[in-house]
Amino acid sequence: MKYDVIIVGAGPGGIFSAYELVQKKPELNIAVFEEGYPLEKRHCPIDGDKVKSCIKCKTCAIMSGFGGAGAFSDGKYNITNDFGGTLYEHVGKKQAIELMQYVDEINVSHGGQDTRMYSTAQTKFKKLCMQNKLRLLDASVRHLGTDINYVVLENLYAELKDQVTFFFQTPVKTLEVIEDGYRVYHGDTYDDCSKCIISVGRSGSKWMESVCNELKIPTKSNRVDLGVRVELPAVIFSHLTDELYESKIVYRTEKFEDNVRTFCMNPYGIVVNENTKGIVTVNGHSYEDPSKQTENTNFALLVAKHFSEPFKDSNGYGESIARLSNMLGGGVIVQRFGDLVRGRRSTVNRIEEGMVRPTLAATPGDLSLVLPKRILDGIIEMIYALDKIAPGTANDDTLLYGVEVKFYNMEVDIDENLETKYKGLYVIGDGSGVTHSLSHASASGVYVARKIASE
Repeated sequence: MKYDVIIVGAGPGGIFSAYELVQKKPELNIAVFEEGYPLEKRHCPIDGDKVKSCIKCKTCAIMSGFGGAGAFSDGKYNITNDFGGTLYEHVGKKQAIELMQYVDEINVSHGGQDTRMYSTAQTKFKKLCMQNKLRLLDASVRHLGTDINYVVLENLYAELKDQVTFFFQTPVKTLEVIEDGYRVYHGDTYDDCSKCIISVGRSGSKWMESVCNELKIPTKSNRVDLGVRVELPAVIFSHLTDELYESKIVYRTEKFEDNVRTFCMNPYGIVVNENTKGIVTVNGHSYEDPSKQTENTNFALLVAKHFSEPFKDSNGYGESIARLSNMLGGGVIVQRFGDLVRGRRSTVNRIEEGMVRPTLAATPGDLSLVLPKRILDGIIEMIYALDKIAPGTANDDTLLYGVEVKFYNMEVDIDENLETKYKGLYVIGDGSGVTHSLSHASASGVYVARKIASE
C-alpha cells in the first residue's frame, strides 16, 4: 500500500501528528503503526490479588499501545520551556509555548474541560525554596489525571479512527529509503509512503538507534536519569500540591555538585511498575476522581548522568542498574528512609510497622546495593533539603522505591523542521531525544504535521 504519510508510534507525538494532519489535510491517506494494543485492550495484569507483581508481558500494556507510555500516566501537561525538552531550540521559544497551549486546547475540548490549570508563577514557594538552597522551576500545569487522560485519548481515537488507518500489534522492523519516499517493513511485508514520521517514545530508543545506524543519521550521546520514587503521607506535601499540584524542584548537592530534581509528582496517587523490554522499573500515577485517590503522595528524585568519550551507551548503563535491582528484588525494591541512612535493609515487618502504607507490592531490600554511592548520596541530601520546606519528608517511614530510570534516546540530528538529512523523514517526541514530556512530544507532532500540510 502507498500512503501519503506513515506515522511510526501511536504515542502523544504520533497522535497529535495524525490529528493535525486530519485537520489541515483531510484528503491525505495516513497510516499509524503501533507495536502495542488499542486503548481498550491495554490492561496490566497486576491486580494486587492474583497477580501482585510484574510478570514481564511480551508487550507492556503500560508502556505501549495507543497513547504511548503517557496513556496511564497521571496526564500532566507542563507548558514551559524550563524543562520537558529542548523543542524551543528547533522551533523558537515563543512558538514552542504556543504549540503546547494549542495541545492544551485540544485536550480540554476532548474531555478535559473540568480539569484545573496550575501555575508556579508568582508563588510564595519560590522564595521558600530559595531560602533553603532549592530552585522551583516555572511552569503552567494542566493536570488531567490518569482517568481523564484516558477519556481524552478515547475521544481523540474516536475522532481519528475513521480518517486514519491504525495498525496495532504491528511493530515496525526497519525503514528503507526508496526513490519517492520510504518503505516501512513490518511482519513479513511492507508499506510505502511519501513522508514518514517516527514517534517511538523512550521505550523505542534502542530501535531508533538501530534505524539511525542503518540510515547513517548522525546522533549524539544523551543522558540517563537514575533515582528512586518517594512515597509519603500526602499531608506532608499538601501545602505545595494543593496550590501547585506538581512542583519541579532542583537541588545542587554540596558533596558532588550534582543536580537532583523532583519529577512526576502524584498527590494522593499510587506507585506502579513499568516494564521496558523486560526491565522492571517504577513510576507513579494519580487520579482526578476522589474515589480513586489514596492517602499518599509520590514523586521521583532523579539524578541526570551525562557521559563523555569513550563511553556512549547511557541507556545501557541505566539498564544494568535496573537489572541489578530486578536480580536482587525480583522486580522493584522498597526501603524505608530510616533503614537506608542506618545502613540496613528493610524487612516486611519494618515496612508493616511503619506509618506509610505502600501502594505497590515491592520487595523490601537495600537500595545501597543497587544505586551507585554518588547518586544515592545526592538523593539523601535532597531528601534532607526537602524536609526544610516540607517537614516530615525525611521521616524514618518515608518509602523509597528503586529503581526509577528515565531512558532517553541518543539525540537524533534533526533540523529546524524536525527533519533528518532525508527529505520527508521526521523524528519527533521523546524518541528523538529532543522532548522529554507529554506536552513537548505532542507539540512536536503538531509542528511537523503543519510543516507537511504546508507542503
